[in-house]
Amino acid sequence: MCNFRVGHGYDVHRLVEGRRLIIGGVDIPHERGLAGHSDADVLLHAIMDAILGALGLGDIGRHFPDTSAEFADISSLVLLKKVKDIMGKKGAVLVNLDSTLVLQKPKIAPYIDEMIANIADILGVDRGIVNVKATTEEHLGFTGSGEGVAAHAVVLVAI
Repeated sequence: MCNFRVGHGYDVHRLVEGRRLIIGGVDIPHERGLAGHSDADVLLHAIMDAILGALGLGDIGRHFPDTSAEFADISSLVLLKKVKDIMGKKGAVLVNLDSTLVLQKPKIAPYIDEMIANIADILGVDRGIVNVKATTEEHLGFTGSGEGVAAHAVVLVAI
């Protein structure tokens, strides 16, 4: 008998000078990047939290603490691979992943296909089950004012 589980992930990072903007494993040209202990890839962080949540295993802070030098400036693609390995040990299979980026700029549409490819390739799934979309908040709130970027992710896993 197959057991289905849903997980939701949410993450936010501040935009700052002197950092690269990496979202979905893609280095996006922009005057500011995301602040964080790792590469601060807000999309991958939300996805990892959703997967870990579906498995009842907490969040990325529990598995990859920002107090550990081991994870300083690490690529979130490497962390996503570690989460995939955790899924495998639990006998879980990703059925579907839907995510939303919330930011005013830069425009994300030109990079979405590459983000989907990165995510699907690391997770070892068909690109057709990975969805990435983006929206603005019409200049409202911290994302609308350009202070930061947020991401939501929802996954369905089968165990």
